[in-house]
Amino acid sequence: MHVDHLLRLDRLDLSLVWGDETLLGQEIAGVTATDLEDPARFLQPGEVVLSGLVWWSPDGGPGRTDRFVSALRQAGAVALLAGEETHGEVPRELVTACRKHRVALIAVPPQTSFRAVTEAVYLRQWGDLSGRPTSHHALPENVREDLDRALEGGAGAGELLDRAFAHLGAPACHLLTSSGRTVARTGGAARLPAPRAAETLRGGRGTTVRVETESTAFDTWYLHLPEGARVPPRVLEEISGLLGRYRRRLDRHRAAREPAAGRLVAAVGALRPDAERRQDALESCGLAGGSAYTVVAAAPEHGGPAEDGIAALGEALAHLPAAAFAVARGAGDDATAIVAHSRESEAEAGVGERLREVWPLIRDCRPQSTWRAGVSAPVAAADLGSALTQARYALAAARSSVPGGPPVVVQGELDGVALLLAGVPSDVRAVYRETVLGPLLDAGPKSGPMLLDTLRAFLSHDCSWARTAEALHIHVNTVHYRVQRIELLTGRDLSRLDNRLDLRTALLC
Repeated sequence: MHVDHLLRLDRLDLSLVWGDETLLGQEIAGVTATDLEDPARFLQPGEVVLSGLVWWSPDGGPGRTDRFVSALRQAGAVALLAGEETHGEVPRELVTACRKHRVALIAVPPQTSFRAVTEAVYLRQWGDLSGRPTSHHALPENVREDLDRALEGGAGAGELLDRAFAHLGAPACHLLTSSGRTVARTGGAARLPAPRAAETLRGGRGTTVRVETESTAFDTWYLHLPEGARVPPRVLEEISGLLGRYRRRLDRHRAAREPAAGRLVAAVGALRPDAERRQDALESCGLAGGSAYTVVAAAPEHGGPAEDGIAALGEALAHLPAAAFAVARGAGDDATAIVAHSRESEAEAGVGERLREVWPLIRDCRPQSTWRAGVSAPVAAADLGSALTQARYALAAARSSVPGGPPVVVQGELDGVALLLAGVPSDVRAVYRETVLGPLLDAGPKSGPMLLDTLRAFLSHDCSWARTAEALHIHVNTVHYRVQRIELLTGRDLSRLDNRLDLRTALLC
């Protein structure tokens, strides 16, 4: 594997900062990750060096940077892969030093883990070894032939795993997604809850190998063996390659269904409902005949590629037991899913509650993005249009919530003024909040929060002096004093219903 091969791997999203054709043509012998200022004694010739640049600082001077790159050159490193997460970009000093010492420099974006780069190098090296005429396959010939026949015959992932590991004494093995969802497991493997599986992938015990396919941060597959030492690495890589072929077949089938999902979302969101068009779209997606349907809309808090939203929402819904759904791009940057329930009890169980359970796992797949979702109430097929409106309204409420607010909002939870405010643009709410509560917000770092807490408690307890005092653990005379101060600062008499409504609405904003 050469240095320029890394740049061709789209899933890594690496970018060349500096390096000529000669440097990029060098062969990679291995990978070392380090943040030591002088890592020379730990390096081997031909290695690429991964560094998060924790050792670098703007006030460290060019001498420190020059010594670091010089050490790489003397040790025979073929490239420096610099992480952008710590400083936001590759420092100019580092570019100058790499050009001076002729070390290829490649930027690693925040969303690409060093582990993914390391796996990509070693997977390619193992693949190169397997393809050489003088090298034999690690799997016995009869096992490889059996697996090929099973794959061509349409065997599922679970069957492929069992057959692949049978000749090794059937060790426990899980096929997991990035979010911890179990795609399949061998017969002897215990059930692994998604939260524990996700934690295991982030550095638990055992051996984990990435299945090489074109996947996203949310649905990448991993082979995990709690007792990885029982399986030779070459064997594990061959099995991973087989599962990669299986996954690519699934991806082709999914891609073939994507246009149908797009037509369904378009039919549901059409201004003029067309029952026949909607029914045809449901049948094309295999969702016709559901006893009830739920619509889910999801989007990143600050925008992002629609493809990411589709992948994130699809992976979240795949965690739901026996959920049948279709996902496509919705309005703007959101992704929209139509979920079909085969039984009324499934709809009553609540898609929203189940999504709340798995949403942290989806978020951890790409921590720098904050994903929000809105969920409709269960409806009949004829009412899918109104359910789509509900889901988008709930999504608007989720995206406008304060930091740390609920990432998943169910339409049925919005009522009263909160329901109305979900459809009000955020900049309008901000102006209203500042206009009504500005004097309280400006009352000082101690007085402001204290008066706001008192106002919330007073309104929540129907303006009862005694209950407010009890809730805040203060004397009732103190409540009187604070409310008088609130009335003075805001210019609103809290004995009047319209003024109470103004202040309550501002607090909701």
